[in-house]
Amino acid sequence: MLAHLRADELAGLQVIAGGRSLGARVACRTVEETGAIAILCLAFPLLPPRRGSKPPQSRLPELEAVDVPVLIVQGESDRFGMPPTGPEREVVKVRGDHGLKSDTDAVGAAVQDWLHALEL
Repeated sequence: MLAHLRADELAGLQVIAGGRSLGARVACRTVEETGAIAILCLAFPLLPPRRGSKPPQSRLPELEAVDVPVLIVQGESDRFGMPPTGPEREVVKVRGDHGLKSDTDAVGAAVQDWLHALEL
């Protein structure tokens, strides 16, 4: 679908990929395929829910593999953990949990500030 749009309506435009929760993970894993110049992650699930006695395996490698600018907006009490900042990764903590519904103004402001700071 994106290839179709890039060949027509979005030809010549830069793409910022992103998503919330699982969608954020998919955006990180498909950055090369989409040709995205940046990734926006809303509520990135760093640690999956506990299953049985096995400790949860961190999804940090998915973030570490991304080599374009990344913004993660994360609820400060997100039960899936708090991703760390990195060389190309900014993490903004907002009031609330994984749903990001407690302070939607803060979420919007974080995204807006990041978009303005990107040198497009």
